[in-house]
Amino acid sequence: MDPVGKALWLIETELDQPLDLQRVAEVCGLSRFVLARTFARATGWPVMRYVRVRRLSRAAHRLAAGATDILALALEVGYGSHEAFTRAFREQFGLTPEALRASGNLGAIALQEAMRMPATTTFELSEPRFVEEGPLLVAGLGERFSVDQSQGIAALWQRFVPHIGRVPGQLGGETFGLCCNPDEDGGFEYIAGVRVGRLDRLPPGFSSLQLPARRYAVFLHRGHISTIHETFAAIFQRWLPASGLEVADAPEFERYSADFDPLAGTGRVEVWVPLAG
Repeated sequence: MDPVGKALWLIETELDQPLDLQRVAEVCGLSRFVLARTFARATGWPVMRYVRVRRLSRAAHRLAAGATDILALALEVGYGSHEAFTRAFREQFGLTPEALRASGNLGAIALQEAMRMPATTTFELSEPRFVEEGPLLVAGLGERFSVDQSQGIAALWQRFVPHIGRVPGQLGGETFGLCCNPDEDGGFEYIAGVRVGRLDRLPPGFSSLQLPARRYAVFLHRGHISTIHETFAAIFQRWLPASGLEVADAPEFERYSADFDPLAGTGRVEVWVPLAG
């Protein structure tokens, strides 16, 4: 089953129970980081933000129907106090729980109803090759992004391009886009970098990451770089569930050929997915 569909099913099933990213990831058979990115790509929502808004929307339905005990409702949807629930409710809908209960009008607020399972992508995916690679030391410019606001990655690459070929200790002409250091909301650090043999002479402000030797499934991205999200979706929503393999809780990365033109978006691009075991 598509892991995004499985996550949506679990969220609706356990919406009134304690639920965190780890629980959803375990049921979907993915790491928290992979689930967070896959879910956001498919739905436009970070996992736990979607959970919170679904709970608030369910609470709104009950308030409009005349729920009398707001504290009990707050506890039921995961808030520890009337005040915390009211604050979250007002931030989401622009009015207090009491105001909605008094009006009974759901038409004035934007509810998030249960999302249907997104259609599994039909994007053409190349057959992967399997590679034992590493250790790999990458250095470059890094920045943190949220899963629903990653458009700044292109600007990060534009800042890094002038450094390519001039990074002290650079090995080879290929470039790497690493996703690493995830947080609980699925945010991550992205490093646009090159392979290096040393770290002692890096320019100020550079980030680095050491990847140990590991087995990877490597996919050739077909098409313009602007469609690379389609390749990721096809990997994690279609290929992975059918493969019987498990993704390691480790950074995934894009590898760009030495002749890749980041401005034109042309050249060879591969997606390297770390495998467990």
